[in-house]
Amino acid sequence: MSNSVSQANRSQTAHLMPHVSFEVFPPAPKAEERFWTTVSRLRALRPAYMSVTYGAGGSTKDRGDRVVRRMVREPGPEPAAHLTCVGASRTETDAIATGWIEAGVRRFVALRGDMPDMQAFEPHPEGYGGAADLVAALKRHGAEHVSVGAYPEPHPDFRCEDSDLDHLRGKFAAGADNAITQYVFEPETFLRYRDRMRSAGIERPLIVGLMPIFDFAKVRSFSAKCGAVVPAWLEARFAPLADRPDAHHEAAVETAVSFCRRLQGEGVDGFHVYTINRADLTIDICREMGWASEERLAEAAA
Repeated sequence: MSNSVSQANRSQTAHLMPHVSFEVFPPAPKAEERFWTTVSRLRALRPAYMSVTYGAGGSTKDRGDRVVRRMVREPGPEPAAHLTCVGASRTETDAIATGWIEAGVRRFVALRGDMPDMQAFEPHPEGYGGAADLVAALKRHGAEHVSVGAYPEPHPDFRCEDSDLDHLRGKFAAGADNAITQYVFEPETFLRYRDRMRSAGIERPLIVGLMPIFDFAKVRSFSAKCGAVVPAWLEARFAPLADRPDAHHEAAVETAVSFCRRLQGEGVDGFHVYTINRADLTIDICREMGWASEERLAEAAA
């Protein structure tokens, strides 16, 4: 893509960075130094916040706690701490939440959570029964902003679309401030979901989740586990590029930018990027979308 064409496209689609947020996951100990380098580069883009995942069944709880506490101490975009209901009593979950709030965390992402090995969900006998209960608890404890999950392709446990929307309505009734969607690859899938929400009377902020194709085989595997549909055209485009990293990267940027431009044209003004702890692809998408100044992009590239 030539510089002149690229700059023209960016000027046509430039959007305010505060509507863009990033998600990272706590690193394994051997990857911690690389993780903080990635965080530093992503921070340079000035996202609205950076969410930190919790892991299935709280499997990365201790590492996540360290990451969240360090991020809230350091300058830059604030962290949004993920919290789930899986495998913990209400007392244990409340202790984590209040500890983070006392440390200065204002934002949370409240999720029911998935069981380890993707088993059927079973509430802890003394725990919260689902995300709505967790939202209400976080608000009671003083959380200022709570996001919840939304599923344009219904959650595997709620395959009935009406049931899925009923659960979303319950989360907003409990005090959720907005919803972040599970990623989808077709803009029309998100737009149909937004229309169904509105038709159901749910007039609340909806943020689209964006999964860049950092590695097509891994994204396809993730998608099979969480029920996200991988369209045939996506496989046709990326499968031949498995051994061509530069071409794969370029295709990933172009695919994400096309997706985002289509949604911006339909009035979507919030994007949550699942970065998978990789900075380069996220930075290039933000560059093409005009979501960061040239100064910030230069800082992120350093």
